[in-house]
Amino acid sequence: MNIKDLDLNLLRLFDAVWRTRNVSLAAQQLGMSQPAASQGLARLRAVLGDALFERSGAGVRPTPRADRLAQAVQLALGTIEDALNVSQVFDPQRSARVLRVHLSDIGEARFLPDLVLALQHHAPGMRLEAMPLPHDKIAPALDNGQLDLAIGFLPEVSDTLQQPLLSDRYVVLMRQGHPVAQRWAQRQKTRTAPEAAQALLAELEFAAVRTHSDTLRILNLMHWQHRLRLTVSHFLSLPGIVRSSDLAVLMPRNFAQGFAEAGALALIEPDLPLRDFTVSMHWSARFDKDPCLQWLRGTVSGLFGTIPNTLEVKP
Repeated sequence: MNIKDLDLNLLRLFDAVWRTRNVSLAAQQLGMSQPAASQGLARLRAVLGDALFERSGAGVRPTPRADRLAQAVQLALGTIEDALNVSQVFDPQRSARVLRVHLSDIGEARFLPDLVLALQHHAPGMRLEAMPLPHDKIAPALDNGQLDLAIGFLPEVSDTLQQPLLSDRYVVLMRQGHPVAQRWAQRQKTRTAPEAAQALLAELEFAAVRTHSDTLRILNLMHWQHRLRLTVSHFLSLPGIVRSSDLAVLMPRNFAQGFAEAGALALIEPDLPLRDFTVSMHWSARFDKDPCLQWLRGTVSGLFGTIPNTLEVKP
């Protein structure tokens, strides 16, 4: 075949379908109708003499020829994008782009208020969509453009570029009048042995969040898994439950502190395995030079990347 017979837009369509494994989603990302995408694929199949994609479940599966083409097509498109972006000046005040960010429920409460305020001031025409995804779906979604950014404690997410934003620690939150909270306060005064402190904590019954798997790992490592009485999907439901019961919950300190300061809840900071962690910003190397996303990352870093480490020096 001759390169003059090939429409560059068909390569963009091929790349989007290969990455998403879905013709409808690829069409949506490219701003075209699903029939137009199907017609484009038909043209590309005719030019290349290969089916390229075959139906598979709810999506499509690339043929061996498509898999061989994918890397070359992505390299060619990336080279063109880099060349076009060299002289491109991004003006957030004039942008109407939709930004899609992965955040957990805690992340939405922690990051969205300041980020929305910054967008209203610096980029009033932009729209922001919070898109929580399962952790194993985040890297592919960043790479295929379904997500622009992911923020959180995401140790399972690999093959991304990332920047640490802030340090945090898991602490134990319980109602203020809880017997363990009262005895813990007395222990702090008398400096009892660590074994006594662990025995005291082992009396607790816990609630946990399934999406924060490290909290479940901590319970297992401390041999407290048999004390787990409630598992929920989101942290935000737990302060009310803890306030009205004897259940305790492992929760990030920067978030739990706000509930404790509001009253009726006590926060203790025992020496736990896996208690310290870092919240980071993740993005795809494929979009590293996108001017809009460079601006977004700079904005997030400026808002949250300079937050001082609030962790205590002593356990």
